[in-house]
Amino acid sequence: MNVFTGLLIPFLGTTLGAATVFLMKNKMNVTVEKLLLGFASGVMIAASVWSLLIPSIDMAESQNIISWIPASVGFLLGILFLLALDSIVPHLHLHSDKPEGIKAKIKKTTMLVFAVTLHNIPEGMAVGVTFAGALIGDAGITMAGAFALAIGIAIQNFPEGAIISMPLKSEGTSKFKAFIYGTLSGIVEPIGAIITILLTNAVVPILPYLLSFAAGAMIYVVVEELIPEAQSGEHSNIATIGVAIGFVIMMILDVALG
Repeated sequence: MNVFTGLLIPFLGTTLGAATVFLMKNKMNVTVEKLLLGFASGVMIAASVWSLLIPSIDMAESQNIISWIPASVGFLLGILFLLALDSIVPHLHLHSDKPEGIKAKIKKTTMLVFAVTLHNIPEGMAVGVTFAGALIGDAGITMAGAFALAIGIAIQNFPEGAIISMPLKSEGTSKFKAFIYGTLSGIVEPIGAIITILLTNAVVPILPYLLSFAAGAMIYVVVEELIPEAQSGEHSNIATIGVAIGFVIMMILDVALG
C-alpha cells in the first residue's frame, strides 16, 4: 500500500459508517450509540498515547531536546486550538438544541455536520504527521505504524459516520442526503493529511510538536464531545466497556504493526 492509500483509509471508515443509514429503518438504538461513542473514545485515547505522544517523546530525545517539552507544549497547543475552533465555528452537539460557536442562521443539520467535522480535523492531522514522520525515516515512526494509526482511525470513524448520518435521517433528511453529509464530514481528514505530507520537509524540525499537537486535539474531542455524549441520559456502563474495547484494539494495532 502506498502513502496516498493510507491517507484515504480513515475517510473510507467514515463513508462506510455513513452508509449504514441505508440499512437501518429507524434511529440508532441508544445502547448501541453509547457503545460506539465509547469505542471511538478508547481508540482516540490509545492513538494519542502510542501513535503520537510516545513517538513525539522519542523523536525529541533523538534530536537532543528535553523530551517532555515538545510533548507538553504541543499537547496544550492542540487543546487550545480545538477550544478556539469550538468557540468560533457554529455547531450543534448530538442530543442538544443549543448551538455553540458564533451565532449564525444555519440549519440544524448543517451544524450537526460541522460538529463532527471539527472532530475530524485532529484525526486528519494525526494521520498526516505520522506518515510524514515515516517518510522522513529517522523519526522513530515506521510506515507500518503509520498504517496502524490510519486503520485505527478508520475503525473509530465507522461509528462516527453512522452516528452523524442516522440523526440527520431522524431530522427529516433523506437517506441519500444523510449519507452525503455523513461522508463529507470526514473529507477534512484526507485533505489535512495530504497538506501535512506536502509540507513534510518544512515540518521536520517541529515534528515532535506536531505529533503532540494532534494528540492534544484528539484528547480535547474525547473529553469535550464523545464521553459526555456517551454518558448522557440514563446512566449506563456500556460506554465504559466501549472505551476499554476501543483502547485495547488500538493499542494492539499500534504495538503489533508499529
